[in-house]
Amino acid sequence: MPILLLAIGLVLVVEGLVFALAPSRLEDLLAVLKTLPLDARRALGLGAVALGVGLVWLAKALGA
Repeated sequence: MPILLLAIGLVLVVEGLVFALAPSRLEDLLAVLKTLPLDARRALGLGAVALGVGLVWLAKALGA
Protein backbone atom coordinates (compact mmCIF):
# COMPACT_ATOMS: atom_id res chain seq x y z
CA MET A 1 0.00 0.00 0.00
CA PRO A 2 2.77 2.56 0.73
CA ILE A 3 4.19 2.00 -2.77
CA LEU A 4 0.79 2.78 -4.28
CA LEU A 5 0.61 6.02 -2.32
CA LEU A 6 4.13 6.88 -3.46
CA ALA A 7 3.21 6.20 -7.08
CA ILE A 8 0.06 8.34 -6.90
CA GLY A 9 2.00 11.12 -5.22
CA LEU A 10 4.69 11.09 -7.90
CA VAL A 11 2.07 11.20 -10.66
CA LEU A 12 0.42 14.19 -9.00
CA VAL A 13 3.78 15.97 -8.70
CA VAL A 14 4.55 15.48 -12.39
CA GLU A 15 1.04 16.48 -13.47
CA GLY A 16 1.13 19.52 -11.22
CA LEU A 17 4.46 20.61 -12.66
CA VAL A 18 3.04 20.42 -16.19
CA PHE A 19 0.10 22.60 -15.23
CA ALA A 20 2.26 25.04 -13.27
CA LEU A 21 5.17 25.43 -15.68
CA ALA A 22 3.67 25.02 -19.15
CA PRO A 23 -0.11 25.39 -19.22
CA SER A 24 -0.17 26.75 -22.78
CA ARG A 25 1.96 23.84 -24.06
CA LEU A 26 -0.53 21.48 -22.42
CA GLU A 27 -3.34 23.11 -24.39
CA ASP A 28 -1.30 22.66 -27.58
CA LEU A 29 -0.73 19.00 -26.77
CA LEU A 30 -4.43 18.44 -26.12
CA ALA A 31 -5.28 20.09 -29.46
CA VAL A 32 -2.87 17.73 -31.25
CA LEU A 33 -4.28 14.72 -29.42
CA LYS A 34 -7.78 15.76 -30.45
CA THR A 35 -6.79 15.51 -34.12
CA LEU A 36 -5.50 11.93 -33.74
CA PRO A 37 -7.83 9.07 -34.63
CA LEU A 38 -9.34 7.10 -31.77
CA ASP A 39 -7.20 4.04 -32.49
CA ALA A 40 -3.99 6.11 -32.33
CA ARG A 41 -5.04 7.60 -28.98
CA ARG A 42 -5.83 4.13 -27.69
CA ALA A 43 -2.41 2.87 -28.84
CA LEU A 44 -0.71 5.81 -27.09
CA GLY A 45 -2.60 5.00 -23.90
CA LEU A 46 -1.69 1.31 -24.05
CA GLY A 47 1.93 2.25 -24.71
CA ALA A 48 1.91 4.52 -21.67
CA VAL A 49 0.45 1.72 -19.55
CA ALA A 50 3.10 -0.71 -20.80
CA LEU A 51 5.88 1.79 -20.08
CA GLY A 52 4.47 2.43 -16.61
CA VAL A 53 4.29 -1.28 -15.81
CA GLY A 54 7.86 -1.68 -17.04
CA LEU A 55 9.07 1.17 -14.85
CA VAL A 56 7.27 -0.23 -11.80
CA TRP A 57 8.77 -3.66 -12.46
CA LEU A 58 12.24 -2.13 -12.83
CA ALA A 59 11.85 -0.13 -9.61
CA LYS A 60 10.76 -3.26 -7.74
CA ALA A 61 13.66 -5.24 -9.21
CA LEU A 62 16.08 -2.55 -8.04
CA GLY A 63 14.74 -2.74 -4.50
CA ALA A 64 12.05 -0.08 -4.25
